[in-house]
Amino acid sequence: MSADSNLKSEPRPAWRAEYPFASNFFSLGKHQLHYVDEAPDSSVGGPVLFCHGNPTWSFYYRNLISAVSKSRRAIAIDNIGCGLSDKPAGYDYCLQNHIDNACQLVDDLDLWNVTLVAHDWGGAIGVGALQGRPERFKRIVLFNTAAFPPPYCPFRIRACRWPIVGKIGLQGFNLFAKAAVTMATERKGGLPETIAQGMLAPYDNWANRVATYGFVKDIPLSKGHKTYAVLERMESRLKEFADWPIMLAWGMKDWCFRPECLERFESHWPKAEVHRFAEAGHYVVEDAKDQVVEKLINFLDRYDSGSHA
Repeated sequence: MSADSNLKSEPRPAWRAEYPFASNFFSLGKHQLHYVDEAPDSSVGGPVLFCHGNPTWSFYYRNLISAVSKSRRAIAIDNIGCGLSDKPAGYDYCLQNHIDNACQLVDDLDLWNVTLVAHDWGGAIGVGALQGRPERFKRIVLFNTAAFPPPYCPFRIRACRWPIVGKIGLQGFNLFAKAAVTMATERKGGLPETIAQGMLAPYDNWANRVATYGFVKDIPLSKGHKTYAVLERMESRLKEFADWPIMLAWGMKDWCFRPECLERFESHWPKAEVHRFAEAGHYVVEDAKDQVVEKLINFLDRYDSGSHA
């Protein structure tokens, strides 16, 4: 039974009104990957593919999906282990597997002229998929993320990696996801209760939080970690896309993907369109919702119309 079926068996929670999208599932061997696929009767441009990070899921993009799908096809992945996708125990929740899964979905849906929109770990997953299928993509939009080996790792993240304490804290008590609804936003008091419930809903027990811990363990703090080489290769190819239409939108109060990460992207992509949101944190799509929606739609419209001014 899918995670979506489990959620639907309960009384309809308030957060569901914020996420009114139909569920779609894609088979990856014996596992089911959930995704949203919303589109108008007639699209004005290529599809937009949303890739999320940890500990979020496609719910994080709900406002952007609603805005984009008025004129374009909007597809939002739930990575295996996340959201309404299957959450298998014993799965290797490493970056390369998430990249491969995204590539398979892009191939299966036969997507072309794709705009990548990504945040947090979704940046590395999405950029990895783009580099694997460059002929299928045409634009890049990134929010507070990285596509290179981490230049630093905050202590509060390192603590989550501790073998026993980290696993019990993240899988047992859901401390990472629960902390994020206040620590990843600059909103006073944290995210509104209904939105916080939506963020946390798929991660309601030990088994369903396996990927939350898996993502944290996959942060490569040394060159000996297998994901370090994946990120190193990824960064070595960033300049190949420097002339593409690229938008970087950053919450400048993010303590995790700090402004140094934005500057590193700018060093590879000096022509990128950059928007800095001074009062937004890591969850920039929540903290600066209206501005982000406006900037994204404007970016898509300009490049679809051929007017880049």
